[in-house]
Amino acid sequence: MTDSVVSELRAEITVLDRGLVAAVNRRLEIVRQLHDHKLANGISLRDVGRENEMLALLSSENTGPLSESGLVDFYSHVLDLTRRELHGE
Repeated sequence: MTDSVVSELRAEITVLDRGLVAAVNRRLEIVRQLHDHKLANGISLRDVGRENEMLALLSSENTGPLSESGLVDFYSHVLDLTRRELHGE
């Protein structure tokens, strides 16, 4: 027996997950461009200040239900994933 609510919510989650994958892929494309530009111009690749600014901005805009610690974990994971993807790890 198929529950229509379960089916509808799963379909909505699938749409959101596809959007997340698309957003991460686009983010990686842009970060690659930034990375290449920084390398070509002798600019430091990692900017911890920028990372902290972004986390503060995202924290100030987060209305939940994602917790503060969840946001920190998520953003840290995105940054780690980005570094791994850029370096082919």
